[in-house]
Amino acid sequence: MNNTPFDLDNDTAYQAWREQKLADAPQELGDLVVEIDDPRTLSTAEHDALMQRCRKANMAIYVSKLGDISGTDIPRGFGSHFGLEHLDHNRGAEEDAVTALTVQDDALHSPYIPYSNRAIHWHTDGYYNRLDLQDHALLLHCVRPAMSGGENALMDHEIAYLLMRDANPDYVRALMQEDAMMIPKNVVDGMELRPDRTGPVFMVAADGHLHMRYTMRRRNVAWKDDPLVKEAVSWLENLLNGDSPYIYRGTLQSGWGLLSNNVLHDRSGFEDDDDPAKKRLLYRARYFDRIR
Repeated sequence: MNNTPFDLDNDTAYQAWREQKLADAPQELGDLVVEIDDPRTLSTAEHDALMQRCRKANMAIYVSKLGDISGTDIPRGFGSHFGLEHLDHNRGAEEDAVTALTVQDDALHSPYIPYSNRAIHWHTDGYYNRLDLQDHALLLHCVRPAMSGGENALMDHEIAYLLMRDANPDYVRALMQEDAMMIPKNVVDGMELRPDRTGPVFMVAADGHLHMRYTMRRRNVAWKDDPLVKEAVSWLENLLNGDSPYIYRGTLQSGWGLLSNNVLHDRSGFEDDDDPAKKRLLYRARYFDRIR
């Protein structure tokens, strides 16, 4: 780890990385946007433009010509262009492990907030997974937006790390502790679907990249009883709830999508059309892979 900018004891590497990271940071949401034809069949130029944005900001937004065409082959085909193959199959997903995010009130889906029209607080996906099975990439593809609302806010987790390290490196150190956060077990109808999971917020992977596990939903996390951890968590909440220029806000429209290395994101509440055929529908694909 000592050769990465995320080593708290290597200030030289950090300062060089920091300078480049801030220079490359998008100034607005439009800087992340790439117009493409079809997500399933990218041209070399389209692929390169998306990759350029991901290298700088860990995310890119595509605007395609598909409109409201549906099919889970869209995100799967798109992801394959970036080395994304190993999908995280969550309980409410389709058979191919892609999740259809739309309001559903059946017993399987209704306990989980992504299948409702309520706001979702800041998080990274799969923060409750085992540490060796983290979601390193996240794709969203919009078939139909909501009638109103459903806006996403996005923040590069590397920028969150940078701003926190600048403010107080000890906050980063506290959130890198192996027991910084505990995600309580998930029990449904008396059956334990997932045990308690304890781990850090910031992790440095074997290849040196930074990964983040986080949720702002208080009922979904128990923070370590440590004053510094609690200070760091409060600092991070203030950052994400504030007006940082590094937070980008927008609403995906039909045929649009997000490619990311599982950056921080939230979703505002929304209202659907009364016509069931016009209900909000997004596909979500979560991968154990990172964008290649």
